[in-house]
Amino acid sequence: MKFADYKIAPEIKKQLDTLGYKRPTDIQYKAIRPILDGEDVMAIAQTGTGKTAAFAIPTIDMISRSKAKYAKSKGVKCLVLVPTRELAKQIAGVYHDLAKFTKVKTYGLFGGVEQEQQIATLNNGVDILVATPGRMFDLISQGALDVTSVKHLVLDEADLMLDLGFAKDITDVLRFVPRKRQTLFFSATISKKIKALAYDVVKNPIRIQISPKNPVAKTITHSIVMVEMDDKRFFLENMAKEYPEQKMVVFVRTQVRAGRVVAAMERVQIASEALHGGIDQNDRFAILDRFRKGENKILITTDVAARGIDIPNVDMVINYDLPDLPENYVHRCGRTGRGNKQGQALSFCSSGELSLLEEIETYTGDTIDRYEMDKHEYLSIVKDSEDGSYNWKALIDEANEEDGTEDTW
Repeated sequence: MKFADYKIAPEIKKQLDTLGYKRPTDIQYKAIRPILDGEDVMAIAQTGTGKTAAFAIPTIDMISRSKAKYAKSKGVKCLVLVPTRELAKQIAGVYHDLAKFTKVKTYGLFGGVEQEQQIATLNNGVDILVATPGRMFDLISQGALDVTSVKHLVLDEADLMLDLGFAKDITDVLRFVPRKRQTLFFSATISKKIKALAYDVVKNPIRIQISPKNPVAKTITHSIVMVEMDDKRFFLENMAKEYPEQKMVVFVRTQVRAGRVVAAMERVQIASEALHGGIDQNDRFAILDRFRKGENKILITTDVAARGIDIPNVDMVINYDLPDLPENYVHRCGRTGRGNKQGQALSFCSSGELSLLEEIETYTGDTIDRYEMDKHEYLSIVKDSEDGSYNWKALIDEANEEDGTEDTW
């Protein structure tokens, strides 16, 4: 089936064709028709499957068709609740692009920026609002945001909302929106908590689950190399120099560690930028924009960028540190190999992270390929580093003493 076959507004079809949307993905195929029919939907689909368009296309169409009916109302008609500012901006951008040839007004609302312009935009009328809970409730309490006319409520990345402590915010928003509405519930993972939350907000939903046996997308080749913690910077340097044109997202465990890795790359003349929650919001957006445009090819980030962030043409994900939560491995890897494109995920695993690796393999149900490396190959990567802060010669001498070999470097 093609998008041209759907009973949606010709203005939307025109833009879908312009954007290169030809055929729906599995989640889009299974979700769009029930949404257009007015059904509540509970959908579970892994990252990179096209979830955003699955709810954006039909909600734009329904609001576009009802514009004349609700012309006198300036209240929001569709409220999309998301857990992070980056997601709010990104999803609002998708809505804006898809609604380009319609009269539907879309807007992204989030904290970290001044309220005045946001309030002015809302006063001019917004049909579809993509919002984070904090700023949304701030403006509702000030009387600057009216959600009493909402016809469609979308909860996206619901599992991450729970992880970030937004369960109460989700139930609280139900006090402000009409009881008679369509509710669309999207999550990347399913659990007892997710099910309980879903059935609190949806009514007799159409249930959709797109979940292959291995949650890591088939478009991603993933592998492990055993690297001790203090040596990881040399292996990242090696990858960056081996593949200078590739766009890489490098995941680390903490904000402090992100800064240290950026500094380590700077010492060896490799440009990179850090992205984490401790950076000012406008700066975070600017960093992501530079990475999207290819002005910077290496992004060193915490798990703030693991969920939902859609960055085109990421060639490789490098797990510099293995994640503490095995599901975050899947979300991280999902930054590459999106849609039908191929991607690579390489993880550096230290001896102290073997238990985390075991948890990841149990979660995915698959053994990750190991890149077998002998001692001399390992040491050559350390030796070839341009970082003069490490005594690689002493390390090589020590290794040679252990196996009785000569220093052949």
